[in-house]
Amino acid sequence: KLQKRNNKAQFTKKAYENVYNSDNSFGKTYGEHREFLEFDKSEYLELIEFTKSLNLIFIATAFDIQSLNFLEDINVSAIKIASGDIVNHPLLEEASKSNLPLIISSGCSTFEEIDMAFNLLNKNNSEFAFLQCTSSYPAKFEELNIRVISTLRDKYPNTVIGFSSHDNGISAPIAAYTLGARIIEKHFTTDRTMKGTDQVFSLSPSGLRKVCRDLDRLYFALGDGEKCIYESEIKPMKKQRKSIVASRFLCKGKVINKDDLSYKVPNEGLLPYQANLLIGKCLKKDIQEDDYINLEDII
Repeated sequence: KLQKRNNKAQFTKKAYENVYNSDNSFGKTYGEHREFLEFDKSEYLELIEFTKSLNLIFIATAFDIQSLNFLEDINVSAIKIASGDIVNHPLLEEASKSNLPLIISSGCSTFEEIDMAFNLLNKNNSEFAFLQCTSSYPAKFEELNIRVISTLRDKYPNTVIGFSSHDNGISAPIAAYTLGARIIEKHFTTDRTMKGTDQVFSLSPSGLRKVCRDLDRLYFALGDGEKCIYESEIKPMKKQRKSIVASRFLCKGKVINKDDLSYKVPNEGLLPYQANLLIGKCLKKDIQEDDYINLEDII
């Protein structure tokens, strides 16, 4: 996912022409800085073809209606709407007419504002998803509030809910997936020393691979919620579970009491909870110490 801006449409003239002395600057003014970062149509088309060659889906954030039209024209697969534009209903209205899937981040917003965006998009029969997001860079762990994912899933049960992760590390996306997030957004970079405020909390390629690896594993690890004994547990179960054995030599005809029983590994006989099936019963044969006592040994 990239970001597309028509900078002169995005910023006031004063903001565009403002002197920009930041260490992250690529120009003397903020406008020059932003223009330096923009890709043109040929570069976008090249990137689309490259992502296709990798079997990836190319999407982009539209920050204004001109950029939305640009992205529609080059046939991106989906449109992202940044957190700052969840209240930009004119942009949401135009995006909803694109017939493209929309992914809307919810940083800096309230449930009331999310509801308004939901109602607008739902009215237009759009295909859309909401991402829980905290719009600070990096976001503090105590401000991620990933339980909002559960709240959004309850509020909008037929809407895909995801998580835009501006935190350091790889743990939060895993927790978010467990709570039901089905879209995960994570910034990544090839070099954290490059210019840009995002670099400090972006993942390296190896970090991103770990997130993807763990999400793939978690998909299977969550299971179906049904408790069962797996084939792989049979051998460990034999080594770990105890069976009922004689605590001492027991002669034929003896009536078994609880002191006659011990519980030891390996598991090759009756389980400890079956002791009541033996207590009070008479032995049909001699049982040596540590031998298993089975139902066929009693009358």
